Amino acid sequence: MSVFLETVLVEEAISTIQAIAPVPGTERLSLEFVPGRVLSEDTRADIDIPGFDRSVVDGYAVRSADTTGAGEAVPAMLLLTGRINMGEQAAGHSGPAGSCVYIPTGGEVPPGFDAVAMIEYCELIGDTVLVKRPLANGENIILCGEDFHAGEIVLKTGCRLGPRHIGVLAAVGCDMVPVYRVPRIGILSTGNEIVPVTELPTGSRVRDINSYLCSSYVKEHGCEAVLYGIVPDERGAFRTALGTALAECNAVLISGGSSKDERDMTASVLQEHGKVLVHGIAIAPGKPTIIGLAGDVPVIGLPGHPASAFIVLTVVVRHLLDRMTGVQSAGPAAMKSVALENIPSMKGREEYVRVLVTEHGVIPLFGKSGLLNTLSRSNGLVRVPAGSEGVEEGDTVEVIQW
Repeated sequence: MSVFLETVLVEEAISTIQAIAPVPGTERLSLEFVPGRVLSEDTRADIDIPGFDRSVVDGYAVRSADTTGAGEAVPAMLLLTGRINMGEQAAGHSGPAGSCVYIPTGGEVPPGFDAVAMIEYCELIGDTVLVKRPLANGENIILCGEDFHAGEIVLKTGCRLGPRHIGVLAAVGCDMVPVYRVPRIGILSTGNEIVPVTELPTGSRVRDINSYLCSSYVKEHGCEAVLYGIVPDERGAFRTALGTALAECNAVLISGGSSKDERDMTASVLQEHGKVLVHGIAIAPGKPTIIGLAGDVPVIGLPGHPASAFIVLTVVVRHLLDRMTGVQSAGPAAMKSVALENIPSMKGREEYVRVLVTEHGVIPLFGKSGLLNTLSRSNGLVRVPAGSEGVEEGDTVEVIQW
C-alpha cells in the first residue's frame, strides 16, 4: 500500500468522520442522573406554566385604572381589603374598584386585578395604601401560560442538559428523561519511546501525554474514555490491543503510528480489520491523521505530538463525538478579534495557529508542532484558510476559544 493516500481538505475529513459516526442508543433515566447527558426526544410542557396569574414582586394587587396619574405628590389612595398567602387560591380576594390586596412574590393575583404595585413605591397608613406611581395593565405579573403553554416544546432533542435545563424538566414533570447513551471511546497510545507518567523518562523516552489529553477531551465532550495503556511499536501487540478496543468500544482513538515512515502500523493493521478512508489531511499541524472504519467502529489515528493531536481533536474529531453523543452543537466558541502581528502560512493547507487572546487583539504563539508550551500559554486558535498566504497585522480574524 502507499504510505499516504490522497490528502484531503479539512471539510472532506469532517464530512467523512460525520458519515461513519454510529447512531447513539437511547435510555430513560431518573431526573437526578441526567446532568451532562444529551436529550434524545423533544420534551413538552404537561401543563400551563405558570398555571395562574402570578406576581413577580412583593406588593399590592391593584386595578391599573385606579393608579392613573398617581405620583409622589398626589398618590392613589386604595383600600387594603386582604392578604394573599403563598400557595393560596386567590379567588376569594376580589374587591371593589379602589381596593387592593397584599401579595408576595409568586402569589396568585386575584380575579379583577391586572397589575401589582411594588411595595417600594407604596406606603401603608392604617388600612389605606398610598400608591406613588401609575401602573400599566399587566405590570409585574406573569400571566397563566406565559412561560410555557401545555403541549409546547420546552427542550429540543440534542440539548446537553445543564442545571437550567434540569430545572425546566422538573417544572414540566419529566421525572424519567429520554437521553442518548454515553459512547465508549477507546484510547491507545503507541510508541516504544512512551513511558508511564509515573516514570522518569531517560534517553529519548517521553511520558505518556496523549492518553490523558485524549481521555480528558472525550470526557469533556460527554463520552466515556477507556484507556488501553501504552502499546509498543510491535505489530502483534498493536493488533491485539486494537482488536480488544474494537470489541469493547464505540470508537477508537490511536495516538502515534500515523506518521509517514516504514513503521506506520495504524493504517496497515486497520486495513486488516476494516478500511482506511482518509490518510492525510491538508491541515497544519496534524497532516498525518488517519480516519478509518472497522465494522461499524470509527478508528482515528492521531499524530503523536500532543499539540498536533489536540488541534485534530478540536477541528475534526469533535464532529465525531458530537454525532455519537447526539448533541446538536454549533461548534466551538468563536469570536472576532484583530491580529497584533503577522501570521504567515503556507498555501494549500488549512493552518491553525495557537494564539493568546488579549483585550487589544490576538498574539500568535509560534513554535514547532511538538512543543507543549504553546498549548499551555494559548487560549485559542486562529484558522488560516488553505488558499491564504497568512494574516497581516491589523486584519480581523476568527478565534476558536478554549
